[in-house]
Amino acid sequence: MSDVPNEKSFDSKAFLKTVTHQPGVYRMYDATGVVIYVGKAKDLKKRLSSYFRTNVAGEKTRALVKNICNVDVTVTHTETEALILEHNYIKQYLPKYNVLLRDDKSYPYILLSASKHPRLSIHRGVKRRKGEYFGPYPDAGAVRESLHLMQKIFPVRQCEDSVYANRSRPCLMYQIGRCSGPCVEGLISDDDYQQQVQLVRLFLQGKDRQVISIMVDKMEQASQALEFEQAARYRDQIQALRRIQEQQFVSQDNEDDIDVIGIAHSNGMACIHGLYIRQGKILGSRSYFPKVPVDATLTEVLSGFVTQYYFNQVEGRVIPSVILLSETLGEEGETIAKALTEMAGRTISFKYNPRGTRAQYLKLAKTNAETALTSKINHRLTIQERFFALQQALNLKPISRMECFDISHTMGEKTVASCVVFNQEGPLKQEYRRYNITGITGGDDYAAMAQVLERRYSKNMELDKIPDIIFIDGGRGQLSTAYDVVKPYIADWPKRPLLVGVAKGTTRKPGLETLIFVTGEEFSMSSDSPALHLIQHIRDESHNHAISGHRAQRAKVRKRSSLEDVEGIGPKRRQALLKYMGGMQELKKASKEEIAKVPGISPALAEKIVDALQHN
Repeated sequence: MSDVPNEKSFDSKAFLKTVTHQPGVYRMYDATGVVIYVGKAKDLKKRLSSYFRTNVAGEKTRALVKNICNVDVTVTHTETEALILEHNYIKQYLPKYNVLLRDDKSYPYILLSASKHPRLSIHRGVKRRKGEYFGPYPDAGAVRESLHLMQKIFPVRQCEDSVYANRSRPCLMYQIGRCSGPCVEGLISDDDYQQQVQLVRLFLQGKDRQVISIMVDKMEQASQALEFEQAARYRDQIQALRRIQEQQFVSQDNEDDIDVIGIAHSNGMACIHGLYIRQGKILGSRSYFPKVPVDATLTEVLSGFVTQYYFNQVEGRVIPSVILLSETLGEEGETIAKALTEMAGRTISFKYNPRGTRAQYLKLAKTNAETALTSKINHRLTIQERFFALQQALNLKPISRMECFDISHTMGEKTVASCVVFNQEGPLKQEYRRYNITGITGGDDYAAMAQVLERRYSKNMELDKIPDIIFIDGGRGQLSTAYDVVKPYIADWPKRPLLVGVAKGTTRKPGLETLIFVTGEEFSMSSDSPALHLIQHIRDESHNHAISGHRAQRAKVRKRSSLEDVEGIGPKRRQALLKYMGGMQELKKASKEEIAKVPGISPALAEKIVDALQHN
């Protein structure tokens, strides 16, 4: 980041002469051409002039102005257009001085497919598949819990379409009463299945009372017709639904969809807690920790969150008609509400001082935000305390970044190396990396470590990405190999990282680790040392990251069909072979003459298939 003052690198007076009084969006760049701030304005000239006054208020604004080397302007017709364009730019550039919502996961829905016998499943991303979508839910766990719940009450299938299409006998789900078995003819009629689907539809729409009323009627009808087993099934469904109703809080706003947003701000951090209410039920909640610039106000943070959260239509979010907020959005509130109304095609309103049940919701959201923020701050303080203890123990300058490497394999099969990164806020998971190790003798951990370090550090390293400590999960041999690989590269770095081997004790119990240094010195810490706890944390993260990658690679190999290695056998021919022969086991038993009878398989190709299966 350039620290050259703007009066030397940017002629603000000349620039301001060219700026219009119309609404629009502006982007500010530093000396390297990186966008460092995106803003919008009702009057561009008035807003931009405020940045270049003699006395600029606020530490954040002064730091921003100091680094401005260029500004470009995009004029819009309305404030609403400016608001939407600003959101798109922030999402594209992730500027340093903007409030940023780090929320890159698509929200899950429950999908009721549009097939002959509809299926219930979890869905993420773009809604390309035909069917009805219910949600969004705050996380995948909430969806899985709902699907598990419905499986107990409504025997609607949840199996994959490929499984459903190839069943000739009912599966275990039918045997235990979790599915009505539409895949097998004669187990349930199409009309009866569609009745269950309609009950699911009403349940997902929040119309529990209507579902129970329908079931009561059907139970009475079955009882009068002397179909006591069917009546008993309806009775069990009714009892299960009533138990669920007792566990769920149902509000007086039983037809409203409401989002409740509470915010807490302390020590330069902010937490925004969202409470999502659909058809009067609390669907779930979630805490967000946006990146907050220095001196940002509550209004600025909340405005940035609301804009980025609701304008991101790639997520497929359903914007509720009412959004309760614990703080006002100031002058921008009306503009944001107008833009959301245009996007949704119906009136969207912000409410700040509700009464009754809604006031309780808002208090709950704010309390959750404060609790989550306190927990986050305490976690950060714990991590910083451990960093300081490690600095003291190793006699180092302040540590800002550490990396740790580990190797995982099973008898030399599918070796995977991991690299995990910690900074003073803890694990930096977006920078974790896995490396598939190839071209070495299976089980040679030294060669594997040499390869991963070569791949990691042979490229040009940015200054802020150079670690202060490199931990190697292993003993003296691993550390020596690591030093030989890294030494030529760190010689040219502006700072020299400390290489440390972390060797487990003879009993391999936590707390008995020995730290090994390149100088040959060995060092142990007491089991209750905060510094040792930090080393154990990064070592365990590296170990788990390597193991999970190795297991995934191993499973991928073991699930791979032998047919995939045969030249000339693509997905269609593979499917035809398995279908014609009755599965892989029958195919393995078949002769090349029998295989050659499959449509599309020549005698030469049949011989290749037999050789491949026998070799495997």
